[in-house]
Amino acid sequence: MSLKCDAKKAVLSVGEVAKRSGVSVATLHFYEQKGLIYSQRNAGNQRRYSRDVLRRVAIIKVAQRTGIPLEQIGKALAVLPPGQNADQRDWQQMSEQWKVELDLRIAQLTDLRDQLSMCIGCGCLSMAHCPLRNPQDKLAAKGSGAHFYPTSDELAEPGL
Repeated sequence: MSLKCDAKKAVLSVGEVAKRSGVSVATLHFYEQKGLIYSQRNAGNQRRYSRDVLRRVAIIKVAQRTGIPLEQIGKALAVLPPGQNADQRDWQQMSEQWKVELDLRIAQLTDLRDQLSMCIGCGCLSMAHCPLRNPQDKLAAKGSGAHFYPTSDELAEPGL
């Protein structure tokens, strides 16, 4: 996607964006490949970024730090037109989308922490009963042993 930056608006090289944002050039290329940021090419085919990319990179880094996957970050940033800075209202909408997921993750981690305390207390690490060592074991009903490979009897059956 090409950006339309007027001549009065300063653009930044990939190195300048990397230096100012604190991320590597390779990371910026990756973000661009994923559609999170956009650049234009100059006459020498070098990337040039509008200054709003610095805010986008900051948003990406904050969201990643909270554990938001890049796919969700991309969806949130997709509502912003290229070349437009995210404002307070935009950030509020993005963060509201992520709060529900973060609250769910916090609840899951709290449950895990509490189960871990119980597990350390009993010390069994039972394959049959421990919710941490063997959560929601669906293969236990088939008995012990490997269940992903056919047995010699099953290999002898036609159609296998």
